[in-house]
Amino acid sequence: MQTGNPSTDTAKRLSLRKLNKSFGKVHVVKDLDLEVEPGEFLVLLGPSGCGKTTALRMIAGLETVDTGTIELGGNDITRVLPKYRDIAMVFQSYALYPHKTVAENIGFPLKVAGYKASEVDAAVRDTAAQVHMEDYLARFPRELSGGQRQRVALGRAMIRRPYAFLMDEPLSNLDAKLRGHMRAELKHMQHDLGTTTIYVTHDQIEAMTLAHRVAIMNEGVLQQLGTPREVYDEPATLFVAGFMGSPPMNFVHGSIASQRFESTGMALPVSGNGSSGKAVLGFRPEDSTVGSAGAGLFDATVFTSEQTGEYTLVTLSLADDTMTIKMPRDFEAEIHSTVSVDFPKDKGFFFDAVSGNRDALSLV
Repeated sequence: MQTGNPSTDTAKRLSLRKLNKSFGKVHVVKDLDLEVEPGEFLVLLGPSGCGKTTALRMIAGLETVDTGTIELGGNDITRVLPKYRDIAMVFQSYALYPHKTVAENIGFPLKVAGYKASEVDAAVRDTAAQVHMEDYLARFPRELSGGQRQRVALGRAMIRRPYAFLMDEPLSNLDAKLRGHMRAELKHMQHDLGTTTIYVTHDQIEAMTLAHRVAIMNEGVLQQLGTPREVYDEPATLFVAGFMGSPPMNFVHGSIASQRFESTGMALPVSGNGSSGKAVLGFRPEDSTVGSAGAGLFDATVFTSEQTGEYTLVTLSLADDTMTIKMPRDFEAEIHSTVSVDFPKDKGFFFDAVSGNRDALSLV
């Protein structure tokens, strides 16, 4: 696994062991186990309400842990007050002081820690240069763009040289173009600083582009942990398969019996050790093609065709399932027409429809 360039002073291993948190009768985080390597950029990914932000707040000390432990650099910090954890958090809302200048906002953590004014000033100028805000030190937050405010928030977190950065959807308030730019800035800065970082998002594009590893959560449970390529190419569950990708993985519901996957209008031979019964066949839009009826693995009906400029998205219907195929940008398909769907057999995935777990089956 490739990580940043951590220094011995700032890079610490972060260990979460059997973390649990409930709010009333709602069990929000369930037995969460994670080992974050020194200098690693780990992304906690999942839909709203999956428990990722609660996990982050427990690491920061902003939420108490019901059961389990949190260790940073081998030290148990589960019950340590937030101000003594030496962890910096960057929020979605920036949380800047509106009456303070950029310089005062960035330097505030060192000021309250009792550093000399000359030391604070030197650290502010150095940190501001790292986040490209050295020309804005005298301005107030109201005079900055959204991207500039986020840079100030990052600078305020960075100036402490903490043992770990925690980031809670810090780019979600920015427009699409600025988000892409700030993703590149974040990745570059984290690589150079080498600080252990946990980043929370529901945006799988952010996860794929930023992370050394991705931890995907759903309903408080860790679904899969791996590199972006691993979780995309080898999804462990139906949830992960459907969450990663834009458009997401296509699913055809059916059943497996006598080494065959059967669904509406198809009976495909399979091999391997898997359970019989209700099953789901999955395949990626970019791995698939649309052709003449009868020329592929199965036929479906064209629901609509959308030209995006870069490619054409063809949406098909098959009984109660819909699927999307990425085709070349000059491809045209007539609505209501019957077409075939084809993809390499090694690009098909099978999942147990009840448990959602991946089955060790393949098309033959």
